Amino acid sequence: MNRSIGSEDPQTEKHVKRRQFTFRINIFFFFVFVLFSILIVRLAFIQFVEGKTLSEAENDRENVSVAIAPIRGNIYDRNGFAIAYSTSTQSVYYRMEPGRKYDDHLQLAQRLTELFIKHGEYPEDKLPTVEQVFQAMDTGYTITGESKSMKHYMSDPRRVKSGLTKEEIAYLMTHPEEFPGIEIVEESVRHYDPNTIATQLVGYLQQYTTAINQTAGYLSYYKDPANTEGYLRTEEVGYDGLEFMYQETLRGKSGERRYPVNSRGQIVGEVTTTPPTKGNNLVLTLDKDVQLTAEQSILDHLAYMKEAERQGQKYPAMGANALAGYAVAMEVDTGNIVAMASMPDYDANVWSGGISTEDWQEILSYYPNGTIKTVYANVKDPKESPKYPSSIVPLGSTIKPLTVLIGFKEGFFTTSTRYYDSGRFYYGRDNSASIGNSGGSSYGYITPSQAIKHSSNTFMAEMVGMKLYDRYGGERGGPIEVWDDYMKQFGLGVTTGSGLPMESAGVIDYTSDSRGSVQNAMVMGSFGQMARYTTLQLAQYTAMLANRGKRMKPNFVERITDYDGNVIEEIQPEVLNEVEFESAHWDAVHDGMKQVTQNSVNSQWFGHLPFTVASKTGTSEQDTAAGKIENAVFIAFAPAENPKLAVAVVVPWGGYGAWGAAPIAAKIFEAYHNYVGFDGVPAGNTTQSPE
Repeated sequence: MNRSIGSEDPQTEKHVKRRQFTFRINIFFFFVFVLFSILIVRLAFIQFVEGKTLSEAENDRENVSVAIAPIRGNIYDRNGFAIAYSTSTQSVYYRMEPGRKYDDHLQLAQRLTELFIKHGEYPEDKLPTVEQVFQAMDTGYTITGESKSMKHYMSDPRRVKSGLTKEEIAYLMTHPEEFPGIEIVEESVRHYDPNTIATQLVGYLQQYTTAINQTAGYLSYYKDPANTEGYLRTEEVGYDGLEFMYQETLRGKSGERRYPVNSRGQIVGEVTTTPPTKGNNLVLTLDKDVQLTAEQSILDHLAYMKEAERQGQKYPAMGANALAGYAVAMEVDTGNIVAMASMPDYDANVWSGGISTEDWQEILSYYPNGTIKTVYANVKDPKESPKYPSSIVPLGSTIKPLTVLIGFKEGFFTTSTRYYDSGRFYYGRDNSASIGNSGGSSYGYITPSQAIKHSSNTFMAEMVGMKLYDRYGGERGGPIEVWDDYMKQFGLGVTTGSGLPMESAGVIDYTSDSRGSVQNAMVMGSFGQMARYTTLQLAQYTAMLANRGKRMKPNFVERITDYDGNVIEEIQPEVLNEVEFESAHWDAVHDGMKQVTQNSVNSQWFGHLPFTVASKTGTSEQDTAAGKIENAVFIAFAPAENPKLAVAVVVPWGGYGAWGAAPIAAKIFEAYHNYVGFDGVPAGNTTQSPE
């Protein structure tokens, strides 16, 4: 039988198909073998080569670490009164997210406010408002939707509320979808005593992320990672004063909480916690009661001088324009600062959680420490501001005890030298220039001690200023360098060594164009009308007069303790430098200063005190837009026979020192006597201040 054309034998076709199938199976198994071999090699490589690295990566992935902020140490006065203290709390922070608009922020603020009112703890008359919460969120909008500047950087979290209740925490954690951008942070919250005790000295805190973005040189401390290991972005750090100086001591050390999680971020094991180490405490040399007396005395006397003007009293009215005052009380033998007042002051709690633009504008003239740096008067009208001097003023006649010491050292006179004070001294080419005593007074024949007592300008100018000029030549720089070297030995023109940030060394302008010749500079400088210095420098200089030549480092901390009060370190007095003068020269200066306190004006402030005060008044002249104004300056130490406390007071535009500054110093000495005691035993309120 014939087959159709193109047909094949079925057996042959079946055989071909079997061979093709077998070939494909072999190819398949070959590729499986190759892939399996590659997998084996790769697994071996991972196991033996990359195993350790991947294991570490896996462990990191499976453990989430969250830092825990430490509790900041407290700051106490010398008797253990808490000036600044910290508490641990849970806080709500808001983190700005790109793309969120005004309506989003407002709705979130409304939900938060409802939550706080429902689950928070508030007095009935102090329930939070949407406006308050919205302002704390710092979104760049007002509550009405108008644009405004933000006080935080965009990336910085904003603290909305501290001290969350358990109910608030629970609701926020179980309803995260209702509160986008909201975080709960455990932190240490700083509190300051509402009596505003030494506010500018103690300083304040700012958020760490704010500190690292500032240009102030001393804040570069926070830009060094070696100084800030373990810091949280949201934590607050020392920004000024003692809070900055003792940042490392006060802060403590961060703790850590570790969460084992699976790939979906769910906690799958036991949470382990390494608790933070609490910061150490500072026990200051300040006495709370002496400090508050100094602060209130300044405010009271500023008000008194304004009232005296209204009543037509002559001398107090000279200080009627004064807006501020500064005082420092330093223990003579140790350098311990018992009081440091820069008034008016402010409540440092305003910094908590970030300061508003309105509050910042309000405290702009008050937050810096005017006893150590230039601070300008709080004058809102820019046209009036140039009339007012800053906190750093010429010393006026308070320099005269040192002028007399220089005269002794240079051999220009002895303790018994008698100088005829005619009331005016002529100098310059053809005696065309002259200076006179206050009120045109002439005192006849006087000794160096009596020159201090009467505050004789003519003695200082002729017997010291001109003699220095004649001895060291009229070349610019010669006598001025000699004079300035003496000043620096007594701490005038150099920083005090306090360690406070941004402390000024003063303003030295002996040879500025407005001062004229070198000769004129020496004459004017001899009675304190040249360089300008800080109140702390003036106090250090006064203590040096009292202890007969030892320049003590100003000390603010008596001891450092751990958080439980155990002493870690006691701060010892430090002598920065020492000068030598004959004992008779010191005696003459002290005698002159004791006689100053006994005059009719000063005796009304000090006469009731049961101890003797050695002092020197000063009225320094200064040119401002208001013309030639007078600053009240006063220095003193007591008891005069065995000095324990030195006090310096400066009242810019306060008029005569005896009227504008001395009454403040008298109150400070009285408070020290009552609350501390010159022998270490408080006398109690046994003195009666004059009305």
